[in-house]
Amino acid sequence: MTGRTVLVTGGTGGIGGATAAGLAGLGARVGIVGRDQQRAEAAAERLRRTGGEVDVFTADVSSQREVRRLAEQVLAAYPRLDVLVNNVGGYWASRHVTEDGLERTFAVNHLAPFLLTNLLLDRLRASAPARVVTVSSGAQSMGRIDFDDLMGEHGYSGQRAYNQSKLANVMFTYELARRLEGTGVTANVLHPGVVRTAFGAEDSGTWMRLMLPVVRPFMKSPEEGARTSIYLASAPEVDGVTGQYFANARPKRSSRASHDTAAAARLWDLSARLVGLNQHTGA
Repeated sequence: MTGRTVLVTGGTGGIGGATAAGLAGLGARVGIVGRDQQRAEAAAERLRRTGGEVDVFTADVSSQREVRRLAEQVLAAYPRLDVLVNNVGGYWASRHVTEDGLERTFAVNHLAPFLLTNLLLDRLRASAPARVVTVSSGAQSMGRIDFDDLMGEHGYSGQRAYNQSKLANVMFTYELARRLEGTGVTANVLHPGVVRTAFGAEDSGTWMRLMLPVVRPFMKSPEEGARTSIYLASAPEVDGVTGQYFANARPKRSSRASHDTAAAARLWDLSARLVGLNQHTGA
């Protein structure tokens, strides 16, 4: 990865931190995105001590205003961008609303990577061959896109919202791959496994608080969870491979719902409206 530039959202800890460390160790210049400046600087300093070339960007990606500011900063800092790793994500047991008036799970897990990717697409195309890697979850197999109640206004369930957002990650990736055909930019999505991180810590709910201590010993480490992200970002074996779902660094079949091309196109158009994205200019 020497000479290549990678951006990792949620790159200050957990799977994203391990992904950033792995790619920096392969020689990439890595930009890490986190909400907290102090935590992000500390994470970057740890990587620099091992010889990594690391830049820090701070943004709360639940805010579309901050996602747009982040994109502007990345474009100003990087004349080329070889890989975008959409890693950031979260789980909230109760319903929260963002400053844009959107349900937080859908906003953070789907709309943030959707908007950031679109804002960086021209730079990725200009840097081709380039890659977009999006972290989903095995929960996509239980997901359903509820077009009549995307924001969970008529009955919220944290698990249902999470499953929907992770299915949206897969459908977004497949639709992105179709739209990028012939550009030299690939788009793939992955399930990292069940990993020991601070996932859901802000609002985990009773069930998760009770179950986590039981299942934690059987979970993957962040380094193990990051292996597929690192593989898709760097491996020559996946040059030109696009529109695929991976687990354990191998292609897998995602849910039947994820292959509904009409629903994916509808989700794309709706997402573009929700983030105020001009389909023709990408701005």
